[in-house]
Amino acid sequence: MGYWNDFTRGIWRENPTFKMVIGICATLAVSNSVVNGIAMGFATTFVLVGSCVIISALRNFTPEKIRMPIFVVCIATFTTIVSMIMNAYLLDLYNVMKLYISLIVVNCIIMARAEAFASKNPVPNTFFDALGMGVGYTMALTIISSVREIIGNGTFLGMQVMPSTYQPVLLMVLPPGAFLTLGLLAGLARFIDTKAEERKKASKEGVVEDAGTSSDITG
Repeated sequence: MGYWNDFTRGIWRENPTFKMVIGICATLAVSNSVVNGIAMGFATTFVLVGSCVIISALRNFTPEKIRMPIFVVCIATFTTIVSMIMNAYLLDLYNVMKLYISLIVVNCIIMARAEAFASKNPVPNTFFDALGMGVGYTMALTIISSVREIIGNGTFLGMQVMPSTYQPVLLMVLPPGAFLTLGLLAGLARFIDTKAEERKKASKEGVVEDAGTSSDITG
Protein backbone atom coordinates (compact mmCIF):
# COMPACT_ATOMS: atom_id res chain seq x y z
CA MET A 1 0.00 0.00 0.00
CA GLY A 2 2.92 2.33 0.76
CA TYR A 3 4.47 1.88 -2.69
CA TRP A 4 1.10 2.36 -4.37
CA ASN A 5 0.57 5.58 -2.42
CA ASP A 6 4.03 6.80 -3.46
CA PHE A 7 3.29 5.99 -7.10
CA THR A 8 -0.17 7.56 -7.31
CA ARG A 9 0.84 10.75 -5.51
CA GLY A 10 2.31 12.34 -8.61
CA ILE A 11 -0.39 11.16 -10.99
CA TRP A 12 -3.15 13.24 -9.43
CA ARG A 13 -2.91 14.38 -5.80
CA GLU A 14 0.41 16.19 -6.32
CA ASN A 15 0.58 16.30 -10.11
CA PRO A 16 3.59 18.51 -10.84
CA THR A 17 1.88 20.38 -13.67
CA PHE A 18 -1.79 20.73 -12.74
CA LYS A 19 -1.49 20.80 -8.94
CA MET A 20 2.01 21.97 -7.98
CA VAL A 21 2.56 24.03 -11.15
CA ILE A 22 6.33 23.46 -11.28
CA GLY A 23 8.59 22.71 -14.22
CA ILE A 24 6.23 24.55 -16.55
CA CYS A 25 8.88 26.22 -18.75
CA ALA A 26 9.45 23.07 -20.81
CA THR A 27 5.76 22.23 -20.55
CA LEU A 28 4.76 25.48 -22.24
CA ALA A 29 7.57 25.32 -24.80
CA VAL A 30 7.21 21.78 -26.17
CA SER A 31 3.49 21.12 -25.82
CA ASN A 32 2.56 22.47 -29.25
CA SER A 33 2.49 18.88 -30.60
CA VAL A 34 1.70 15.52 -29.02
CA VAL A 35 4.92 13.91 -30.27
CA ASN A 36 7.03 16.59 -28.58
CA GLY A 37 5.00 16.36 -25.39
CA ILE A 38 5.29 12.59 -25.09
CA ALA A 39 9.01 12.68 -25.91
CA MET A 40 9.69 15.31 -23.26
CA GLY A 41 7.60 13.36 -20.75
CA PHE A 42 9.52 10.13 -21.34
CA ALA A 43 12.89 11.90 -21.27
CA THR A 44 12.07 13.68 -18.02
CA THR A 45 10.74 10.47 -16.45
CA PHE A 46 13.97 8.64 -17.34
CA VAL A 47 16.10 11.36 -15.76
CA LEU A 48 13.78 11.69 -12.76
CA VAL A 49 13.75 7.98 -11.94
CA GLY A 50 17.45 7.39 -12.58
CA SER A 51 18.78 10.40 -10.69
CA CYS A 52 16.41 10.07 -7.73
CA VAL A 53 17.24 6.38 -7.27
CA ILE A 54 20.97 7.17 -7.22
CA ILE A 55 20.45 10.09 -4.85
CA SER A 56 18.39 7.88 -2.54
CA ALA A 57 21.03 5.12 -2.60
CA LEU A 58 23.73 7.63 -1.65
CA ARG A 59 21.67 9.59 0.87
CA ASN A 60 23.52 8.20 3.92
CA PHE A 61 26.91 9.04 2.40
CA THR A 62 26.10 12.50 1.03
CA PRO A 63 27.51 15.39 3.09
CA GLU A 64 24.78 17.87 3.92
CA LYS A 65 26.78 20.92 2.81
CA ILE A 66 27.43 19.67 -0.73
CA ARG A 67 24.22 17.75 -1.39
CA MET A 68 22.95 20.18 -4.03
CA PRO A 69 26.04 19.91 -6.28
CA ILE A 70 25.82 16.12 -5.95
CA PHE A 71 22.16 16.23 -6.97
CA VAL A 72 23.01 18.35 -10.02
CA VAL A 73 25.80 15.97 -11.09
CA CYS A 74 23.43 12.97 -10.85
CA ILE A 75 20.71 14.76 -12.81
CA ALA A 76 23.19 16.02 -15.43
CA THR A 77 24.55 12.49 -15.92
CA PHE A 78 21.15 11.04 -16.77
CA THR A 79 20.25 14.07 -18.88
CA THR A 80 23.40 13.49 -20.92
CA ILE A 81 22.48 9.82 -21.34
CA VAL A 82 18.98 10.57 -22.63
CA SER A 83 20.35 13.32 -24.87
CA MET A 84 22.87 10.94 -26.44
CA ILE A 85 20.22 8.24 -26.94
CA MET A 86 17.88 10.67 -28.69
CA ASN A 87 20.72 12.03 -30.79
CA ALA A 88 21.61 8.51 -31.90
CA TYR A 89 18.15 7.04 -32.55
CA LEU A 90 15.69 9.96 -32.81
CA LEU A 91 17.73 12.57 -34.63
CA ASP A 92 14.86 14.53 -36.19
CA LEU A 93 13.05 14.79 -32.86
CA TYR A 94 16.30 15.60 -31.07
CA ASN A 95 17.06 18.47 -33.47
CA VAL A 96 13.69 20.03 -32.58
CA MET A 97 13.97 19.49 -28.83
CA LYS A 98 17.69 19.45 -28.01
CA LEU A 99 17.59 22.81 -26.21
CA TYR A 100 14.74 21.70 -23.94
CA ILE A 101 16.28 18.26 -23.36
CA SER A 102 19.41 19.99 -22.06
CA LEU A 103 17.29 22.11 -19.73
CA ILE A 104 16.03 18.97 -17.96
CA VAL A 105 19.09 19.46 -15.73
CA VAL A 106 17.43 22.45 -14.09
CA ASN A 107 13.87 21.14 -14.19
CA CYS A 108 12.22 22.06 -10.89
CA ILE A 109 10.32 18.77 -10.71
CA ILE A 110 13.49 16.69 -10.58
CA MET A 111 15.32 18.92 -8.11
CA ALA A 112 12.21 19.16 -5.92
CA ARG A 113 11.76 15.37 -5.71
CA ALA A 114 15.48 14.89 -5.08
CA GLU A 115 15.44 17.32 -2.17
CA ALA A 116 12.00 16.60 -0.71
CA PHE A 117 11.79 12.83 -1.15
CA ALA A 118 14.78 10.96 -2.61
CA SER A 119 17.29 12.34 -0.11
CA LYS A 120 15.10 11.23 2.82
CA ASN A 121 13.57 7.89 1.77
CA PRO A 122 14.69 4.36 0.79
CA VAL A 123 15.33 3.37 -2.82
CA PRO A 124 12.08 1.39 -3.40
CA ASN A 125 9.86 4.23 -2.18
CA THR A 126 11.90 6.72 -4.18
CA PHE A 127 11.59 4.63 -7.34
CA PHE A 128 7.79 4.55 -7.16
CA ASP A 129 7.55 8.23 -6.19
CA ALA A 130 9.76 9.29 -9.10
CA LEU A 131 7.96 6.98 -11.52
CA GLY A 132 4.57 8.34 -10.44
CA MET A 133 5.75 11.93 -10.81
CA GLY A 134 7.11 11.10 -14.25
CA VAL A 135 3.89 9.43 -15.33
CA GLY A 136 1.87 12.37 -14.00
CA TYR A 137 4.09 14.84 -15.85
CA THR A 138 3.89 12.84 -19.08
CA MET A 139 0.12 12.57 -18.73
CA ALA A 140 -0.19 16.33 -18.23
CA LEU A 141 2.06 17.08 -21.21
CA THR A 142 0.08 14.69 -23.40
CA ILE A 143 -3.25 16.26 -22.44
CA ILE A 144 -2.00 19.82 -22.95
CA SER A 145 -0.30 19.05 -26.26
CA SER A 146 -3.36 17.12 -27.49
CA VAL A 147 -5.63 20.09 -26.88
CA ARG A 148 -3.20 22.50 -28.50
CA GLU A 149 -2.46 20.34 -31.54
CA ILE A 150 -6.07 19.41 -32.25
CA ILE A 151 -7.40 22.95 -31.91
CA GLY A 152 -4.33 24.69 -33.33
CA ASN A 153 -3.59 22.37 -36.27
CA GLY A 154 -6.57 20.05 -36.57
CA THR A 155 -4.23 17.08 -36.20
CA PHE A 156 -3.32 14.46 -33.59
CA LEU A 157 0.13 12.87 -33.73
CA GLY A 158 0.44 14.52 -37.12
CA MET A 159 -2.70 12.85 -38.51
CA GLN A 160 -5.66 14.94 -39.64
CA VAL A 161 -8.58 14.45 -37.24
CA MET A 162 -10.68 17.52 -37.92
CA PRO A 163 -12.87 18.02 -41.02
CA SER A 164 -11.27 19.59 -44.08
CA THR A 165 -13.46 22.65 -43.53
CA TYR A 166 -12.02 23.21 -40.03
CA GLN A 167 -10.14 26.47 -39.58
CA PRO A 168 -7.24 25.95 -37.14
CA VAL A 169 -6.95 28.35 -34.23
CA LEU A 170 -3.32 29.31 -34.66
CA LEU A 171 -3.26 31.01 -31.27
CA MET A 172 -3.22 27.56 -29.65
CA VAL A 173 0.17 26.60 -31.10
CA LEU A 174 1.69 29.94 -30.07
CA PRO A 175 2.99 30.77 -26.55
CA PRO A 176 -0.27 32.49 -25.44
CA GLY A 177 -2.14 29.28 -26.31
CA ALA A 178 0.15 27.33 -24.02
CA PHE A 179 -0.61 29.59 -21.06
CA LEU A 180 -4.33 29.55 -21.82
CA THR A 181 -4.49 25.76 -22.11
CA LEU A 182 -2.47 25.18 -18.94
CA GLY A 183 -4.59 27.65 -16.97
CA LEU A 184 -7.89 26.15 -18.08
CA LEU A 185 -6.77 22.56 -17.41
CA ALA A 186 -5.32 23.46 -14.00
CA GLY A 187 -8.61 25.18 -13.17
CA LEU A 188 -10.51 22.07 -14.30
CA ALA A 189 -8.35 19.88 -12.06
CA ARG A 190 -9.08 22.18 -9.13
CA PHE A 191 -12.82 22.11 -9.94
CA ILE A 192 -12.81 18.29 -9.97
CA ASP A 193 -11.05 18.19 -6.60
CA THR A 194 -13.51 20.66 -5.12
CA LYS A 195 -16.51 18.63 -6.31
CA ALA A 196 -14.95 15.42 -4.99
CA GLU A 197 -14.41 17.03 -1.58
CA GLU A 198 -18.00 18.25 -1.52
CA ARG A 199 -19.33 14.79 -2.35
CA LYS A 200 -17.14 13.22 0.29
CA LYS A 201 -18.30 15.75 2.89
CA ALA A 202 -21.95 15.23 1.95
CA SER A 203 -21.49 11.48 2.16
CA LYS A 204 -20.00 11.72 5.66
CA GLU A 205 -22.80 14.01 6.81
CA GLY A 206 -25.34 11.55 5.39
CA VAL A 207 -23.77 8.68 7.32
CA VAL A 208 -23.81 10.70 10.54
CA GLU A 209 -27.49 11.62 10.03
CA ASP A 210 -28.40 7.99 9.33
CA ALA A 211 -26.56 6.91 12.46
CA GLY A 212 -28.38 9.54 14.52
CA THR A 213 -31.77 8.49 13.11
CA SER A 214 -31.07 4.84 13.92
CA SER A 215 -30.13 5.75 17.49
CA ASP A 216 -33.38 7.71 17.94
CA ILE A 217 -35.47 4.80 16.67
CA THR A 218 -33.67 2.35 18.93
CA GLY A 219 -34.09 4.64 21.89
